[in-house]
Parts: sequence; structure tokens; C-alpha cells
Amino acid sequence: MTDGRSWLGNWKARLYERVRERGFDSLTAFAESRPAIPLDQLAEELGKDDIAGVQVMSGLLAEAERRRQLTRFVRDLLVRELAGGLPRGWPAELDDVNRFQVAKALSLWSGSTPEAYSERARQVITVLLAHPPPAGWRPLSPDDELLQALLPDEEV
Repeated sequence: MTDGRSWLGNWKARLYERVRERGFDSLTAFAESRPAIPLDQLAEELGKDDIAGVQVMSGLLAEAERRRQLTRFVRDLLVRELAGGLPRGWPAELDDVNRFQVAKALSLWSGSTPEAYSERARQVITVLLAHPPPAGWRPLSPDDELLQALLPDEEV
């Protein structure tokens, strides 16, 4: 967690400077080299005290918009939220504790998706809760077969 320093100065320039220092030409390339790592952990890798997860998300969203890959971005966000919220994968049963963890991960994801994807996010959540994936399911990339079925590559 940052203490506010992440917003001081030109944080976008600082973010991309850190990405280039690590040998990547884009934030997306950096993030893709670390699949299923939550955004706050990516931010910590880039600058423990002066880069925030929301800044990483903002940069990834901007790059996805330029590349016309918003659906892939939305799937990637879901992978990262599930990795952070359900590190052992989808629970075998939804008892009170597991139901809360699933709901938290899915709501964090839904709240982070671009407005144009709000309805699709609600549909994905409905399907996942009505027809849960197998116990232990943990998507490792936005190319996960189930995620591609739930969120095909057609742009909204």
C-alpha cells in the first residue's frame, strides 16, 4: 500500500520509465510476462512506495483501448482478481467464507471493468455463480478457455 507518494509528480512518466528499465516496451508486455499476478503486486514490483495498482490498471486500460483489445483486458483483470482473491482456485463449495471470497473477487473485478462492459460483467458473474467452474479452477491467463467462452474477443 502506498502512502500517497504514488500520485506525486508525473506518475505516468514514472510508471513507463520503470517498465522500460525492466526491458519492456509497454506496460502490457510487462503485465503479460507476469500472468495471474494481482495489480497491486505488479505495482509493487514497479515501485514499492510510489506506484499504485490503480495506476497500473489505468495504464493497461489505455494501452488496451489503443490496441482495441478491451475484451482481453477485461479477461486479464478477472484473472488477476481471482488470483488475488482465490489463490487456491475456485472453492469446491460455497460456504459462508468461500461465498464472501468469491463475491469480493468478482465484485472488485466488475467494479474495475470499463462502463461498456458492465452488463457483460454482470452476465459473467451470474453464469459463474449459477454454474460454478470445477473446484480448483484458477485461470492463469486471459486466454483461459472458460474465460474466452464467457467473454469472447468481440469488442463492445
